[in-house]
Amino acid sequence: MASLPLHLLLLLPLLAVVSFLWLHRAVSRRRGRGGGARLPPSPWALPVIGHLHHLAGALPHRAMRNLAARHGELMLLRLGGLPVVVASSADAAREVMRARDLDFATRPVTRMVRLVIPDGAEGIIFAPYGGGWRQTRRICTVELLSARRVQSFRPVREEEAGRLLRAVASAAPPAWAVNLSELLSVYAADSSVRAIIGSRFKDRDTFLAMLERGLKLFAKLSLPDLFPSSRLAMLVSRMPGRMKQHRQETVVFMDALVRDHEESRAADDGDGKEDLLDVLLRIQTEGDLPVPLTTDNIKSVVGDMFAGGSETAATALQWIMAELMRNPRVMQKAQDEVRRALAGRQTVTEDDLGDLHYMRLVIKEALRLHPPLPLLLPRECRNSCQVLGFDVPAGTIVFVNAWAIARDPKYWDKPEEFVPERFEDGKIDFKGTDFEFIPFGAGRRMCPGMAFGLVHLELALAGLLYHFDWELPLGMEAADLDMTEEMGVTARRLQDLRLVPVVRVPVPVE
Repeated sequence: MASLPLHLLLLLPLLAVVSFLWLHRAVSRRRGRGGGARLPPSPWALPVIGHLHHLAGALPHRAMRNLAARHGELMLLRLGGLPVVVASSADAAREVMRARDLDFATRPVTRMVRLVIPDGAEGIIFAPYGGGWRQTRRICTVELLSARRVQSFRPVREEEAGRLLRAVASAAPPAWAVNLSELLSVYAADSSVRAIIGSRFKDRDTFLAMLERGLKLFAKLSLPDLFPSSRLAMLVSRMPGRMKQHRQETVVFMDALVRDHEESRAADDGDGKEDLLDVLLRIQTEGDLPVPLTTDNIKSVVGDMFAGGSETAATALQWIMAELMRNPRVMQKAQDEVRRALAGRQTVTEDDLGDLHYMRLVIKEALRLHPPLPLLLPRECRNSCQVLGFDVPAGTIVFVNAWAIARDPKYWDKPEEFVPERFEDGKIDFKGTDFEFIPFGAGRRMCPGMAFGLVHLELALAGLLYHFDWELPLGMEAADLDMTEEMGVTARRLQDLRLVPVVRVPVPVE
């Protein structure tokens, strides 16, 4: 969130006084009505905007961590007209995602999201908890993202990883830096899109550009989202128009995409292999489902899977490589392991990944320090309930600050340092049972595509460590590497990661 304008800063003392008087009257009115709810503690608020000013000038997960240090592990914020509870400890996360998982098993859908995804056409991310969501989740885990299905896309991943390595090797003359952020984004996007909609789709670049625009729109909280009951917010905001335009573009494009797949299936002119869209269309045609799978549902699932499969993988890979450059000891240890395991090989395949124990620790440690979704995906309280002794009213949005929990000295020794060896004993993992470390979430709403994403990470990282030594651009030291984040759908690096690759093991030509 951008810094507050100067004129608002000058008004803050006056607004603070007004806010105190307003809150005093609100509390008095509630007591007069006999309200006895024990709500989580909150910082001081301003009229209308609530606690938004506390988030100004900082990334949300960082600002919320700082507020939680003063106000508690479970904290209530009012962001405009939205009541939000933030869980910032492993105990609070365990209450939300295990003990009270059913009460928090649905997702909030903002006014702007609803303009793009009509009621009843949700995929897996935004679907409300119920029979439709359970069915879609089952399809994802059994049909789309099962171990067998993920393995079936191994040739696609290995081909795209080879393309990534060739691009690195040929991107610039020796001693020139390559934009590794850009190359990793292309790798993750192409690997995901080929698995989801197939190599035969001729307009893949247009599809990628359209979804990138959509991701940027979904990442923003607009005035109508912050003030959902305000007609004025809808009138003055440009976001509704942008969302409607994006929906129109998406409908036209996705209709053509589905039609292309349906025609190919009817003509049986494929190679016998199903991409994930083929699987969804087959399940729809078979029709043996308690809740009908509509074409709009299928389109939403395709968009959800792309966002989950590409954006998060690219973000994680960039942070992993950045941390390795900042920690030469860890880089050397990881490269030594990879090169011992693959000695004499020309290429890295997925058969080689099983022996790379330390590299997996590196991935875990990077996910601890840099979870791609630092606040996870928001949940919504379905039924009024208690968390850690506080009342959480129905309709409240709940964020779990996985980033803050993973850097809490209460759970981690030297939490700000990059030390993969902390996972050596195997006692803590990211599979949703250790609430000190939940980059993929936990409970019913845990990310179903974890295996799909991790194999992309492992294959690309092993290739980058095996084939290349890595140096910083001329004149840079490890401590100079900018690790500033920016917040979009994921917590990306603000600056592209530019590194100098030095070929150690030649990359085979195509």
